[in-house]
Amino acid sequence: MPLARNKSSTSLHNAGDQPPSGPLSGPSSIEWRRQRLRQIGSPPAPDTDEAAPLRPTLEARAASYGTLPTSANAKQKSTFRTRHALGTLPSLRIPKPGRYTNPPTPSVASPRSLRGSSYFAAQRPISAYDKPVGGQDSLDAEGAVKTNGIRVWYSSFTSIDWLHDAIKDSARQARLRRHKSKRGRFRRQLDRSVGWLTVTIIGFLTAIIAFMIVRGEQWLFDIKEGYCTAGLWKAKRFCCPVQEDTVLAPRTPFFVTVFDEGSCATWRTWGEVFDPLASSEGGFFEQEAIEYVTYTVIAVLLAVISAVLTLRLTASTSFVTRKDSGVLSSTFANGDDGQKLTDPPAGGAAPRKVLYYAAGSGIPEIKTILSGFVIHGYLGGRTLFTKSVGLALSVASGLSLGKEGPFVHIASCVGNIVSRFFSKYETNEGKRRGILSAACAAGVAVAFGAPIGGVLFSLEEVSYFFPAKVMWRSFFCAMVAAMTLRFLDPFGSGKLVLFQVTYDKDWHAYELVPFLLLGVFGGVYGAWFSKLNYRWTRDVRNATWIKRYPVVEVILVTLVTAMLSFLNPYTRMGGTELVYNLFAECRAGSSNTHSGLCVLNPPTQAIPVIRSILVALLVKGALTIVTFGIKVPAGIFIPTLGVGACAGRILGILIQWAQFSFPNSPAFAMCEGDLDCVIPGLYAMVGAAATLSGVTRTTVSLAVIMFELTDTLTYAVPVMLSVLVAKTIADALEPKGIYDLVIELSQLPYLDAKHDYVWGSLQINDVTDRDVDVVRVDRENTVKSLRDQLQDLVEAGNSDSGFPILRPDGEGMRMVGYIGANELEHALSIVADDPDQEISFHPASAQNHGGPMASSISSLAETGSNILGADPYDFTCYMDQAPLTVQDNSPLELVQQLFTKLGARYVVVTDADGHYQGVIDKKTWLAFLDELEHKSD
Repeated sequence: MPLARNKSSTSLHNAGDQPPSGPLSGPSSIEWRRQRLRQIGSPPAPDTDEAAPLRPTLEARAASYGTLPTSANAKQKSTFRTRHALGTLPSLRIPKPGRYTNPPTPSVASPRSLRGSSYFAAQRPISAYDKPVGGQDSLDAEGAVKTNGIRVWYSSFTSIDWLHDAIKDSARQARLRRHKSKRGRFRRQLDRSVGWLTVTIIGFLTAIIAFMIVRGEQWLFDIKEGYCTAGLWKAKRFCCPVQEDTVLAPRTPFFVTVFDEGSCATWRTWGEVFDPLASSEGGFFEQEAIEYVTYTVIAVLLAVISAVLTLRLTASTSFVTRKDSGVLSSTFANGDDGQKLTDPPAGGAAPRKVLYYAAGSGIPEIKTILSGFVIHGYLGGRTLFTKSVGLALSVASGLSLGKEGPFVHIASCVGNIVSRFFSKYETNEGKRRGILSAACAAGVAVAFGAPIGGVLFSLEEVSYFFPAKVMWRSFFCAMVAAMTLRFLDPFGSGKLVLFQVTYDKDWHAYELVPFLLLGVFGGVYGAWFSKLNYRWTRDVRNATWIKRYPVVEVILVTLVTAMLSFLNPYTRMGGTELVYNLFAECRAGSSNTHSGLCVLNPPTQAIPVIRSILVALLVKGALTIVTFGIKVPAGIFIPTLGVGACAGRILGILIQWAQFSFPNSPAFAMCEGDLDCVIPGLYAMVGAAATLSGVTRTTVSLAVIMFELTDTLTYAVPVMLSVLVAKTIADALEPKGIYDLVIELSQLPYLDAKHDYVWGSLQINDVTDRDVDVVRVDRENTVKSLRDQLQDLVEAGNSDSGFPILRPDGEGMRMVGYIGANELEHALSIVADDPDQEISFHPASAQNHGGPMASSISSLAETGSNILGADPYDFTCYMDQAPLTVQDNSPLELVQQLFTKLGARYVVVTDADGHYQGVIDKKTWLAFLDELEHKSD
């Protein structure tokens, strides 16, 4: 049946909005779909209005996480959330107009008939959209691989369909295997090599970006103190010669200052530059005061620039793609789009939350994305630029934060951008997440010089789905990144490791007791740090005036950090330099005392050193609590390692003092009178590992990272013992690590597959939503009526779900299929010119189930032929004809396994006779688990 073409559609086309080229096309612009859906049932626009602007100010959309908000204009009905009195959680707001992150759909003529071959013209596939993968021979029995209908794009803040993406890739593989010729075998080999080529490029680019960030951060950090007269672009380490130390100089990384400042004529401090002002008659400042003021001003300036870049360039409201819904506002039906973006969503829900994509470490959000959540723009080019530049600025400002965690986010951005150049990943969100897992491994590899630890970190902490193929590619990607970084040599030492440890003594049995104590300290500190940071963010940062002025918060934190930095040399050191010096081994006869940390005569030197380290521990620990979470790129690894290393160094010096004072004690009998038997740097390393384990709750990957980071396996047992004790203590005091708490604060819909729930007497009926709006095939379903149902669904905050399609059967209703909101919107925008035309949904049959419109194998786009005479008003091709179903007497653990192991977006509940009862979508299930967890607490 041909489509009518009225004046309204002509005006839309003339206004510059491109229509889709067919069911298998990518999404058109949001305004085009929005206006098409709005015109349904409206009189055609007069000719005089054809030139009128068609881009009104559009309202933001509330995309909630694990909540079911209601709308004042939507149909008021009892929902799962209202029945169970679940509180409404904050939601994100997503505007529609603005810059689009995807290139526009190629302009095509407005279709006169859906039966014409031009309607199915091929164009650039859009991510997660079903790309045609077959030709005319796709109907052959040998090659027909059936899938459950066509899926269109995934909107922002929705979940992907893991099952459909897996089936779609199976169909693609079947098509490749169907060709037995040499050309077919070559294409199969080429397809296998695409994955390896992709991870190679990702590893290479990640290392280059990491090199630039490290070099830039070092120069910016040193510019707070002075500049190099031999070259303004040179960092302090490259400007001044290293002292003659045949033991340490060849192994010292470039970020460590081991030279005598008095002998460096090419480095001028700001105090020396402004010395005439201080020494002149009537001068108000001493040289030290000038250096302090200059240090503080530059530190604040760097932090403010980083914060402004983060707030201006990466707000979630500024990322809009053609894949977002065009049916977004509660005022859609009456055409009132004047509502401001800052207005709260309808229904009295909490104010909408705005995320800043470049802020923080990014690991919690990466975990959520890899679990199957879509956040358009979070891994894009703009975020990559802002995160990289802002990270160098924020770390250089001297704030108590690190750059290692954000490297995971940066590597994931690189992985996402590179994968979009290959169609097998561009059109399949499930497979793309395998590439992102490999990119995370590369991020850890360049952050710590630990490629093996990076693979284990991706497996243990970040990834949700990690098959053997992903593990191999992650290992290869991390290796490429590590090799590239080795050749670039950003640390000036020719080594991959940051903190080269050259201990030449083994540990002793009596030292297991202090190692155990360090594990207890790490667990207690990790639990309380997580609690305090969570409460500070919830009760102060998000509940006071600071929430409205994030830049002011950055300025205040930077000022406090700068003031406390001059308490002693250890509080002023950069995080990486401090950890290196705390880890270092003191060698007899060496002139390098590692900033006074080498205690040669404990009775006279130990107390002042311990006091200084203790002050640094308290300052770094307190500052990290209030710093982690401000609106700048910030990691948690290095500050946590610094706190643990301080605690370990203090304990090591005390034991060294005890061994020095009582050399003949039975406890030190193994030392046999050797006064250098105790190595304080070893205790610092063990304490750092324990503290980081207490904060992040990682175990195996952290231990391996520490082995690679320190380039030693001698102390594997002490590190493993302290890590396990720290995690055990931390889990007992606070079940969630810092990343899980950030996920909870941000209301990200992360379904933790590792968590065990106690269901008690709860049943499936307690979570099933029986009030879901449905489409009945025995009733008249017109274009206009389906548009109104779609609007009600979106207004209720359920744009991530869809409609069960039912048919009557005796005393109940049976499932025909399920159509998602995005698929229905796409289909309705095509047929919007005929509002009273009836839409049909046909149940699966032997005749059409294997046809091209019922599967991803379609020849329509490639050949331009209409084999089956596809009816544009038959929406069967968009329907999931085999949704996952469970009986209402099934255990809740089965539903949990369907969501976690199979990655289902929704589960249909039926009774024992197969009659439809209701739906459990992923958002409803997350809300149910959240309620269950809070009740158990």
